[in-house]
Amino acid sequence: MELIESTDPQYFKLSSEELYDRHHYKVVDKNGDSVVVESWEEANIMWWHKKMFLSHIEVLDKKEVKGFK
Repeated sequence: MELIESTDPQYFKLSSEELYDRHHYKVVDKNGDSVVVESWEEANIMWWHKKMFLSHIEVLDKKEVKGFK
């Protein structure tokens, strides 16, 4: 099995130094349809199981509700 080169678009690299639990994630497929998930683990699982159908993952700021964190 060959390793993915760092120049390959499928190669994952750190995109943020922020804690991942401070965000939601929009997983977008190649048709432009999307789903928002609440954890990086969910987004990561979707990416690795369906990566041939997915386009990208967007990091969304988590909106705080007054009185909650």
